[in-house]
Amino acid sequence: MSNPDSFIDEVTEEVRRDKLFALMRRWGWIGIVAVLIIVGGAAYVEWQAAREARSAQETGDAVLAAMEAPDPEARIAALEGVDAPGDARVVLALIQAAETQDPAQADGTLASITENEAYPVLYRDLAALKRVLVPNSTLSPDEKIAVLEPLTIAGGPFRVLAEEQMALAEIAAGNNDAALERLNALMNDAESTDGLRQRAEEMIVALGGTTE
Repeated sequence: MSNPDSFIDEVTEEVRRDKLFALMRRWGWIGIVAVLIIVGGAAYVEWQAAREARSAQETGDAVLAAMEAPDPEARIAALEGVDAPGDARVVLALIQAAETQDPAQADGTLASITENEAYPVLYRDLAALKRVLVPNSTLSPDEKIAVLEPLTIAGGPFRVLAEEQMALAEIAAGNNDAALERLNALMNDAESTDGLRQRAEEMIVALGGTTE
């Protein structure tokens, strides 16, 4: 290559370099800002996750401490003082209902959970199921069936358990034929556990029926 050609190449490369530097001076700040945003966003996410984990741990520790109280009344009083953020509030309410000795009061607490649309459906359905499981429940058999009916829809997380409790309510209402039909269906239900099938079979035998 001749000297003139070499000189032209050097000049061309220099011009390209100058243009690149000019572009960097003009637009380079965008890249810097983008990097800062990415790094800052990642740092914020990490900080937020750490804060939520710390808050959850503090809530859990407070609940465990409250449950160490010597009697139900003291435990309920201690639980009322726990600061529970987010979904932890409904979990705390479920625990308080379980500790309540007054069946009517426990039912009222659980009913308020089922009616609160701010809570996730899973917790609301669980509260509905627990309403019929309250010892010495004040609900009549027909009221229990009405509470459980929405839980028996296909795909519901507590469907088979609700079906079992509905059978018990039907027995209490004197409708043994409906209970036997429901229990036999549970025996053949793919979602029924071995324990549930055993309980269903025992109830069928107690009612004088036979398994299908």
